[in-house]
Amino acid sequence: MSEKTLTPPPHTEPAAFTRDQLDWLPWLEPVAEETLTARQRESLVDAARAKSAYFRLLARDPDILEARTRTDKDIFYNPQAGLPRAERELAAAATSRLNGCIYCASVHARHAAVYSKRDGDVQKLLDQGVRADLDTRWNAIIAAAAALTAIPIDFGPEHIDRLRSAGLDDLAIVDVINAASFFNWANRLMLSLGEPATTAG
Repeated sequence: MSEKTLTPPPHTEPAAFTRDQLDWLPWLEPVAEETLTARQRESLVDAARAKSAYFRLLARDPDILEARTRTDKDIFYNPQAGLPRAERELAAAATSRLNGCIYCASVHARHAAVYSKRDGDVQKLLDQGVRADLDTRWNAIIAAAAALTAIPIDFGPEHIDRLRSAGLDDLAIVDVINAASFFNWANRLMLSLGEPATTAG
């Protein structure tokens, strides 16, 4: 497997934040699907992720990939109390919008729109950024995610108070913090390993 930087094939970069399905092109060679070891396949957690160049690239270090994926799943797929899935996705979309990760923003904005059925508000976040005025609850979630993204130590009691005033309990507030913090890391990883592309057709 080559350690040289790849030159992506000719492609069109997305010109704006979108909820459309995008491709992602790696700058390092992923593990070929047919050569994944048993340990690498196990680290994917979901077998379908073997089709993803991103996850096959991360499979170069299966221990870290497995820890990353199980953390991701526990934050976004855990149905025990806390935020509704739509608002966990909203926090991830806001973080990705502020970090400039068009690929991650597309995925999580799409999920936020599907689970909330608030397509217009989610699109407003993508179009106008984290200062978009949505409603009291979503504004509080986005403001908290933005504070954690821009300068994490600026996140403080005023953000917690605003979230509580918007109706979030302790577990819901932890979900906002976890979703935004995870994507602060995940955005930086994805932005440093490849680039988004519009899908053909």
